[in-house]
Formats: sequence, structure tokens, C-alpha cells
Amino acid sequence: MAAVAQKGAAIVGSLTTPPSDRRATVSLFSRLRTAEGQADPFPLYAELRSRGGVSPAPWGGFLVTSFDTCDRILRSSDWLEPDKSWRDRQGPRTRWHAPSSREIASTMPALNPPEHTRVRRAAGGFDRTAIQRMGRTVGELTDGLLDSLTARLRDGEAETDFAALVSEELPIATIGAWLSLPSADWPRLRELTHEQVFTQELLPSASQLARSDVAMAELRSYFMELIRDRRAHPGDDPVSRWISTWDAMEPDRDSADEAVYFLVLFVLLAALETTSTLLSTMTLLLLEEPGHWDLLTARPDLVPAFVEETLRYDPPTHVISRVAARDCTVDGVEVRADEMVHLMVGAAHRDPAKHHDPERFDPRRAASQHLAFSGGIHYCLGAPLARLEAHTLLRQLVARLPRLTLARRPPRAPRVAFRRLLSLDVALA
Repeated sequence: MAAVAQKGAAIVGSLTTPPSDRRATVSLFSRLRTAEGQADPFPLYAELRSRGGVSPAPWGGFLVTSFDTCDRILRSSDWLEPDKSWRDRQGPRTRWHAPSSREIASTMPALNPPEHTRVRRAAGGFDRTAIQRMGRTVGELTDGLLDSLTARLRDGEAETDFAALVSEELPIATIGAWLSLPSADWPRLRELTHEQVFTQELLPSASQLARSDVAMAELRSYFMELIRDRRAHPGDDPVSRWISTWDAMEPDRDSADEAVYFLVLFVLLAALETTSTLLSTMTLLLLEEPGHWDLLTARPDLVPAFVEETLRYDPPTHVISRVAARDCTVDGVEVRADEMVHLMVGAAHRDPAKHHDPERFDPRRAASQHLAFSGGIHYCLGAPLARLEAHTLLRQLVARLPRLTLARRPPRAPRVAFRRLLSLDVALA
């Protein structure tokens, strides 16, 4: 990514950024990465948005905070994923050359057409029939998890961690059962997803990248062994079906197995990290305002709207990155081919040009338009499943635990792009 010093200014694309502006942006992102900044990043986003819908990033490329511009970029074929070839062009001494970064570049969300089209077709999706089949499983799992939560709170524990007992458990149990993964492996797989996410962060440190590298190596070893086992003992599960699909598409068995590995890896990573955050954030917003319980009790039809407003108000992913396929202009700013733009989704969702009174959480908002599941050809394949889990949990929470209260403000992981509550301690009133 181009960022060079010239006559005391940083030159990014066609913009010349005064040193004072650059220092202010660096300071802003430093504050974003603190515990205080992650507890409430939105005042910092407002500060960034005040500099314009498109502004230069100090490390190169651009920051986009306009909702309409983010939406347009996500839907346009003029903007690409930073795929493996792009990462190779950045050089061996960049974060893009880390083993975990190169590994994630082979998963479906990081592919561009025509390879993305080929892999997405092979993956299939969560259509209405599939979601209906999974609905009973998700309902039973949610019921069991809330049974355990209730038992702990009623058997003498003054408080317990909702995130650990429910938000983190429901996604891994759902996807683990669907993929037929041994339940004994679920805790470790969940831990590994938390570790690998640093390679997808906006500004990972060297130590964070090292943690991602270790986690990704273990995930590869685990899933390649799983694929070998499913080859020897095929069953009625997605992994076995993907093996058959790729065998018909790819004559080389090793290449077919690797393609299946990247599909399974993608499904696991997509199903756990962001869905867990959605469930925790949704529950936090419910607990923060007792009136929300009363509203949803009286209007259970608002459950889907509550989930969509959660996705707008504080999405699991606050940053999505794209690179320019060719020289272009974005809202009057020239961007060169191969330059990166960071779509600041968390800021764009509070864009007053898009949403009336955007700082207010309003489950009765007429249309909670958001980019939480990306857009265009890369619209999240697992969005229907994430919504299913969120709708199911919210309905059961309101019906079963109306006396649940927040014990304390939850701490958050020191990230910028991928939000995560480290805990969500709750009690019975």
C-alpha cells in the first residue's frame, strides 16, 4: 500500500495529508484499540466521519465512513478482495505475507471471480429448506443452554457469564452438529477461532500475527485429518458431500482435499466469531434497557427488527477492506489500482445522511439498513443461519428470563475490526 513521505507530508493517492492530520488519525486509532475506545468507539467514529466520507489512512490507502459509498463499493465489480496475488505483491516483509494471512486468502471470502464463483457454487448455501431443518436443532440447543444458565443462577450463584455459557456455545454447537464434529473438540476449535482472527484485524501486531499463525496451523492439521477420515468413512454430512463435489471438479485428490479444507475452515470461522458477538451484543442491548423486554413481550413480531437494529447499531465486524481493480475516483478522491480502502462499517452505520437519529437504538426503526453481512457477490453465505440463532435466542430469552439483569459493564477484546465481548455477567433481579 502506497504511503511515502515528501516535503513533510504523507502522500496517499492524490491527497496530501498535513502531518498534523496524520498524527490526529494515528492518535484516533490508538484510542480505538484501548479498552475505553472499544467500550464506546462511536464518538471516535464521529470524529473520523467529520473529516469527510473518504479520508487518507496514515499507513496508506483510505478510510471510508459514508454509508452510501461503502455500500456502492461492496456491490461494485471495480473493487476486489485483497486476494493471494494482491498479498504477494505487497512483499515478504509485510503483514500480508504472514502464514495465517496467506492461508485465509484461500478461503471463499478472500477470493475474486472467477474462482470465487466456482467455490461458492460448490459450497451450496443455507437456503430456506436447510434453515427449516436446522431450526429444530437450534431451538433444542438454545433451550438446553438457557436451562443450564437458569440452573446456575437459581442454585446459589449470584451471577454467571452469559457469553461463556450461551453466546459462545450456541454457534459452535450448531455448526459442530451440522458438520458432525466431535463435541469434545468444540472448545478447542472455539479457542482457535479467537486466535486466528488477528490476521484479519485492521492493524495486527507482530505478536498477534504469530498467535494467528499458530492457530491456523493447528486448524489445518485438524481439518485435513478430518477430511482423510471422511474419505475413508463417508457419511450424510456436508464434509462428505463436499468431498464428492470436489472429486467431480478436481481430478487431483490432494487438490480436492485442500479445496474441501478451505471450505470447512471458512464455514467454521464465519459461523463462530461474528455470530457469537451478535448474540452477546443483542443480549447486552436487551439488558441495558428494561423497556425492551416489555416491548418484545408485547410485540414478539419485533424480534427480527430488534436483531437487524443490533446489526446496524453495533455490528460484529466494524471494518471491511477492498482494493481498487483499476484507477478510479471515490467521492472526488483519486484512488490508484491496487490501493486499499477500509470501509469503516461501524462508522457508516451511524451516518446521519443515511439514518435518522443514528445514535439511538430503535427496534421499531422502519428500515435498519446495514452492511453487517457485507454486500454484492461477497454477501455472507451464513447470514440466514446467524439470523436463525439470534431470533431463536431472543425469543426464548424474553419468554423465559424476564428478570435477567446486567451485573456489570462487559469488557471487550482490544480489537478494531472484529468486536468481541470478553464476558457478559448476568444475574437474576
